[in-house]
Amino acid sequence: MNAELTYLVWISLFTALLWIPYVLNRFAVRGIRDTVGYPSNPKPLRPWAERMKAAHGNAVENLAVFAALVLAAQAAGVSTAITAAAAMVYFWARVVHAVTYALGVPWLRTLAFVAGFGAEIAIAFELLI
Repeated sequence: MNAELTYLVWISLFTALLWIPYVLNRFAVRGIRDTVGYPSNPKPLRPWAERMKAAHGNAVENLAVFAALVLAAQAAGVSTAITAAAAMVYFWARVVHAVTYALGVPWLRTLAFVAGFGAEIAIAFELLI
């Protein structure tokens, strides 16, 4: 498996696990009954958990684009030093994005998002040239 696919698997796994921290906070704050049910007036989660939930949603949205690009590159037989580096940058940028989002670090979170987006553009560019 090449670097692009390896990072796709790792970021998919990371994204798949991002729900765990905020759901654990939901259990702690609301209890099991309200976590698995639909309370009419749910207790608010901790701010970090709300941010983690938002980071998870953002990760899912961006994973769709990254996965499509990596899979298109695989189908087209495109695997260059640039696509491999971009896949690595995307992975680490999304990890930093999730952590800084949960911690409430706005500028670093935004820079990590932009780095991930830039990595997607780099892969797209390699596909289109």
